[in-house]
Amino acid sequence: MLETAKTLGQILTERGETISVAETTTGGLISAMIVAVPGSSAYYDRGVVAYSKASKIDSLGIEPEALDRHGAVSEETAQLLAESVRRLAGTTYGLGETGIAGPIQGRSPKPIGTAYVALAGEGGTQVLTLALDVDREGIQRGIGEQAISFVVDQLR
Repeated sequence: MLETAKTLGQILTERGETISVAETTTGGLISAMIVAVPGSSAYYDRGVVAYSKASKIDSLGIEPEALDRHGAVSEETAQLLAESVRRLAGTTYGLGETGIAGPIQGRSPKPIGTAYVALAGEGGTQVLTLALDVDREGIQRGIGEQAISFVVDQLR
């Protein structure tokens, strides 16, 4: 995975662009993957772990009504996370993710392993839907790896 994070860093550095991250399910893992690359301070601004509903509202300025309307785990919430962190950080791109890692189902009717990754940029926001069928750690790692790959694919 470090190779994909290195590729992301090379692309952003060559373009003089920056990225910030808003994470829920991964709890900071995506940010850790990005900053594991030497020189990442040139393109990585910040990561926000907004696990609870209150933290999404307080840390990222997401409207409570939007979370109520779409649910914490949805394409729309991933998009709001990405757009909000991009706006707050003033970065070229904002990456947001939300999902269900289990093993407890919680309130969402969506199956464990469902996740959404969004990349916001000047041209709009793209969302990737994931369905991972592994344990909690595998889901978190899978989201992180696929999120970074998704960004690289979108930037190429």
